[in-house]
Amino acid sequence: MIFKKYLVIIPGIILAFVLYTISQGFNNIIGIELLGYAKSPISTAMIAILLGMFFGNFFKIRDSFQKGLDFTREYILKLGIIFLGIQLKPFEFLDFGKIAIPLIIICIISVLVVIKLLIKKLKIPTRMAYLISIGSTVCGTTAIMATAPVIKANKSEISYAIANITLFGILSMLIYPYFANIYFDGEPLLIGLFLGTSIHETSQVAAAGLIYEQQYNSPETLNIATVTKLIRNTFLIIMIPLFAFLYNRGQTKEKNYSILNIFPYFVLGFVGMIIIRNLGDEMFSSTSNWKETIEIIKQSSKIFLTMAMAAIGLSTNLKDIKSMGYKPFVVGFIGMLTVGIVCIVTIESYLKFFI
Repeated sequence: MIFKKYLVIIPGIILAFVLYTISQGFNNIIGIELLGYAKSPISTAMIAILLGMFFGNFFKIRDSFQKGLDFTREYILKLGIIFLGIQLKPFEFLDFGKIAIPLIIICIISVLVVIKLLIKKLKIPTRMAYLISIGSTVCGTTAIMATAPVIKANKSEISYAIANITLFGILSMLIYPYFANIYFDGEPLLIGLFLGTSIHETSQVAAAGLIYEQQYNSPETLNIATVTKLIRNTFLIIMIPLFAFLYNRGQTKEKNYSILNIFPYFVLGFVGMIIIRNLGDEMFSSTSNWKETIEIIKQSSKIFLTMAMAAIGLSTNLKDIKSMGYKPFVVGFIGMLTVGIVCIVTIESYLKFFI
């Protein structure tokens, strides 16, 4: 009986995995073969959600796939987020973090304040604003996927927010390396801090750093930008519970409201994976098996998250996205500008004199 219960989810999971495989193939063709990068700057998750939306809107998805797709969106997504923690080594970031963390905190607070004001002005849905906020301030698509189940965002809101963040992330990825070189007069540390803080996705930050390295022969900038972005990613640990508290507090009238009721416990798995990585590096750093284990978990995380995006795309109705209008894109654009401007101002007025 139990076996039969879980058997019904297999077709949907397989469908999501097939879309992941196709998306990865497209990503390699576009990013590596056509654009010539060693590693594609394009998000495989974004390709997966676009493919899912295409097939989901132009073809009828059979009911036999639905339970597996729901399982993928709910549980495989969270497992992918937990596995993300294996790539973070915050103990190595402490010295550099003294410079990067204040900059990241200032940018996060500034964007949240600006978007909060825009919500009132433009009257966009609260959940949509939260998704765009965390996508702009922390780590793009990954942050949106991690926050969505906590604030109970629907599939259309998730798709819209990811499209929003991806569009403006790609724009900044292409423009900022050249702008930063002119504005910061070729200073690798300042440029790396700017790229790592102001561009949404980790892959986009890496691509921007690579563009800068290739154009201006500065591998140091790529390293600084990547480390800054990874430090920024660790703020998921703080931001997800915070957003869960803020959103649910506004949705309930209970006087004895407690964050324990809505705390996203998969975040503990994420933190646990970071701890495992650091302990493992201390005890098994010289062994090839440990390095292989880390790589397997990293790749599994990408696969699980991309499968979840494919499942979301398959269940997204384009008519629902169209009904949301242009206002969330205005918020996304202003969010991109805000984080860029605040980053520049902070570097100029504070960090530049203490580096």
